[in-house]
Amino acid sequence: MSPSPRIELRKLTKIFHSGGAELPVLTDVDLRIAAEESVAILGPSGSGKSTLLALIAGLDRPTSGEILIDGRTIQDLSESKLALLRRHKIGFVFQSFQLLSNMTAQENVQLPLELLADPQARDRASELLDLVGLADRTHHYPAQLSGGEQQRVALARAFAPSPALLLADEPTGNLDRRTGGTVLELMASLRQRFGTTLVLVTHDSAAAQLADRRLALEDGDLVPATSETDELLAPSG
Repeated sequence: MSPSPRIELRKLTKIFHSGGAELPVLTDVDLRIAAEESVAILGPSGSGKSTLLALIAGLDRPTSGEILIDGRTIQDLSESKLALLRRHKIGFVFQSFQLLSNMTAQENVQLPLELLADPQARDRASELLDLVGLADRTHHYPAQLSGGEQQRVALARAFAPSPALLLADEPTGNLDRRTGGTVLELMASLRQRFGTTLVLVTHDSAAAQLADRRLALEDGDLVPATSETDELLAPSG
């Protein structure tokens, strides 16, 4: 018997309501992602990529359909159980870094480990910051770091608890091409080091190249990405 996929979506549908009108964002989406696989989901802004990530993370509830993580259905879990699921199994990387401004780089990375009562939290955080090339910036606050450095701290924080699943929402959206490339290379290296499943959503076809599989959100459904997808998402000018 083949192992359960890390993520499975079954007929996942999400409809928003505005002014009495229904706005379907996702319609009967089916998806299976294996353990340790990396999948990039492409689409322009407003196509539903972030909504899809929020549903997988249990941060939003679907209108209908099922979400399974490691074979366990999550869409009907209580908020407290969803919070525990995220704490133990899911790491996040956001476009806007989401670091705590009153904490140093070291403290930001330590935080998820302290929530897990890890007695090695400090040493573990130092090790992760070293892996992302910031061993000399541990006592700096986010305002003292460049955008690329902040995103590297965010990567270290996301991987600190060795999550089974990493959800990355436009992780290079606020970075220039060169800095973004460095962040993507680090994310790929850490993912392989920890055997983490990655779901990356982006409108940048170049960023999606690091993934094992590339999909596109079109009209509320997931389809294989093609060269036409890349042309549609290519920057103009």
